[in-house]
Amino acid sequence: MQIIPIQSAPNQTLTVTLDGQTCQIDIYVTFFGIFVDLYVSNTLIIGGVQALNLNRIVRDDYLGFSGDLAFIDTQGTSDPEESGLGGRYILAYLSASEL
Repeated sequence: MQIIPIQSAPNQTLTVTLDGQTCQIDIYVTFFGIFVDLYVSNTLIIGGVQALNLNRIVRDDYLGFSGDLAFIDTQGTSDPEESGLGGRYILAYLSASEL
C-alpha cells in the first residue's frame, strides 16, 4: 500500500506515478460529497466515483488500471469529509498483488 499525499482542500488535482502508470487524480467536493476522477496517460479510466471509506474506486480490471485506490478514515469509519482530507482521511494506492 502506498499513501498518496493529498491536501486539506476542497478541489485538487494530483499527478503521481503508480506502478509505472502516470496518473492524474482529480478530487472535488460537491453538495453530495467528495468525488474522484482518475486518468492514466491522459485517458479517463473512471470518473465521478464517490469517495467512501474503504471503498475501492476503480474496482474492475477491464478498465485498464493496475491496482486500485481507496480512501481510509484513520480515526474511525466515516466517509471522507472536506475538512479532514490529508489528515484524518488518506488516499491509498493498492497494488494488484494487494487486492
